[in-house]
This record gives sequence, C-alpha cells and structure tokens, in this order.
Amino acid sequence: MKAQTMRRVRQWHLYLGLFFAPMLLLFAISGAFQTFRLNEPKGFGGTPPAALVWIAAIHKNQGPPGDKPRRAAEPDLKRSPARETAAVAGGKAGASASANARLPLKIFVVLLGVALALSTLLGMMIALNSRATRLTGVIMLVLGTALPIILLKMQG
Repeated sequence: MKAQTMRRVRQWHLYLGLFFAPMLLLFAISGAFQTFRLNEPKGFGGTPPAALVWIAAIHKNQGPPGDKPRRAAEPDLKRSPARETAAVAGGKAGASASANARLPLKIFVVLLGVALALSTLLGMMIALNSRATRLTGVIMLVLGTALPIILLKMQG
C-alpha cells in the first residue's frame, strides 16, 4: 500500500479505537465480573454492589437494571428433556465436578477481560500521545463516552 493510504488507515484506526474504547472497557470489566456471577447474589455471597448490577445489566440487556432484554428468550436447542433428566439424576456431585472443570476456563476469561481492559488503556495512552492527533482523539474519546450515556438516558 502507498504511504498515504497507510497513514489514512492508521488515522481511522486511531479515531475508531478511541471512540469505542470506553465501551470496550465497560464490556471487558463487566464480562470479567460476570464470569464468576459477581453481579448476582449467589455469586457475590450477598447483595452485590449496585455498580456491578448496573454494568452487568448494560452488558447483558443493553439497558439499565430493570429493563427487559431486547429479544425474546430463545429455546436452548442443545438441551433436550433426556439431557435435563440426566442432569437432575446426576445430582450435586455432577454439578460440582462440572463447576470444577470450568474453573480454569473461567480464570482464563477473567484474565482475558483484564488484558483487554489493560490493552485498551494502553492503546488510549499511545493514541493520545501524538500532538498532531490529540485534539481529535480527545473529541472521539469524549463522544465515545457521552453517546452511550445519552442512549441509556433515552431508554430510562
């Protein structure tokens, strides 16, 4: 590619990255909390903090807590009545073994969320480091923060 084309591609990458960075951070952090269901009473071990419930509702339902999900619940095609009966018959021992088997993946998903959040923050620092694009970068960052907040306010 020509140097001018690559420069334009990098510029668009910078502005799109800054615009979506606030929501990337929100989804990365809330996804990490949801992996261990810390937004629910059973995962938190009591009433979870309102902030966790709030960001989880945005992540799961695209709206503040109390909003209905945007689409009707779809049937789980992977679960059949025979599988449900076998799962119930397996009892708590099966559920405990299943939960223990999923723990390494859950830990990996939490690390993924933390790494995505850290990578996004580092990308923001790098993007805002250039004086030539700093003003437009800050504007895109502010717009990317304000627009979701405005859209959430319009729902409630």
